[in-house]
Amino acid sequence: MTAISKLPPISRVDTPPASESVRKPIPSEREQFSEVLGKALDRKEPLEFSAHAQARLLQHQIRLTPTQMERLDRGIGQAAEKGAKDSLVLLDNLALLVNIKNRVVITAVDGARMRDNVFTQIDSAVIA
Repeated sequence: MTAISKLPPISRVDTPPASESVRKPIPSEREQFSEVLGKALDRKEPLEFSAHAQARLLQHQIRLTPTQMERLDRGIGQAAEKGAKDSLVLLDNLALLVNIKNRVVITAVDGARMRDNVFTQIDSAVIA
């Protein structure tokens, strides 16, 4: 029994009072989600064109005007709001296959060649 009495006494560790805590209150899940969603919608990634899409546009001498680019951007935004992944965007006399999440135009088909094409692996279509 003498060995037990030689152990140092156990000291108590004090926790800081709640006012000194560095933890911030956690907002409700709904607030967190809406905040994240709002930031994601406000942050626009630039619209990109794949090398294939650029080659197709150059090959057929198609230049998108700023107004058309704005309409395309709006169409992509609408598809994103609906949860689309890969969309066919019809813009004037042009069909654009777009990966919505990455905001990348994968390919472009002009009106004359659109008739003979079948578009596969898309989950939505947008008329811009």
